[in-house]
Amino acid sequence: MQRYAHILDLVREKNPLVHQITNYVTVNDCANITLCFGASPVMSHSPEDVIDMIVHAGVLVLNIGTLDEKQIENMIFAGNKAKMLGIPIVLDPVGAGATTYRTQTAGRFMNELPISVVKGNAGEIGTLAGVSATVRGVDSGTLAGNPKEITRALAKEYECTVVMSGKEDIISDGKRVIGVSNGVPMMGRISGTGCMASAVCGACASVSEPIDGCITAMTALGIAGEEAAKTAKGPGSFKPAFFDAVASLTSEQFIKFGRITEYQ
Repeated sequence: MQRYAHILDLVREKNPLVHQITNYVTVNDCANITLCFGASPVMSHSPEDVIDMIVHAGVLVLNIGTLDEKQIENMIFAGNKAKMLGIPIVLDPVGAGATTYRTQTAGRFMNELPISVVKGNAGEIGTLAGVSATVRGVDSGTLAGNPKEITRALAKEYECTVVMSGKEDIISDGKRVIGVSNGVPMMGRISGTGCMASAVCGACASVSEPIDGCITAMTALGIAGEEAAKTAKGPGSFKPAFFDAVASLTSEQFIKFGRITEYQ
């Protein structure tokens, strides 16, 4: 547990720049959660800007929540630049499985870019893994098969870390399989918690091995959600309480309340 708590402190110490090309629904939330966690966000997508900005970044986060052709081109450009610089790339395949366009785009990124982390819900990860899964809009659907084995198989195929979010988050690098059981249902009642998790996974992966960074990120956000739910009266009051809880989370809290299970 101590090794993961150390990553939480390391992000705050190093204040990495998290370069994000994300969707317009949650862009402000992603920027704010990055700040609350102790990293620095930059939301830059134009190739003319990316070419200079990404040089300073510790990680690139790509989120396909609100796709169009220009954004895809910009993401590919940024991804190739990150590849040249050896910067890790996090992919959030929002809605993969819901439409052919999203599914094909996510698959293209997986095949053309050296993705370090893929973070999605059960339906999205199942779709990328080629198993039977249903996705409704951008919400998680059903998944046929064992989540742990599906997560591990996808991670092994693409030699990356895969995070399948859910009641228990499943995280694998193709070898290790870890479960994180922190969190509360209220986190699913506000938009953007998945997108925010991808941003935080990026922040942590920029200062550590991707799998350890993702374990840290998902545990920390889950603990913060539990803290926020103690005082929130509903989704409207939960959101600012969640941001506050992330910003004030200590490594001591992380060690005390983190629920991490190493399956293999």
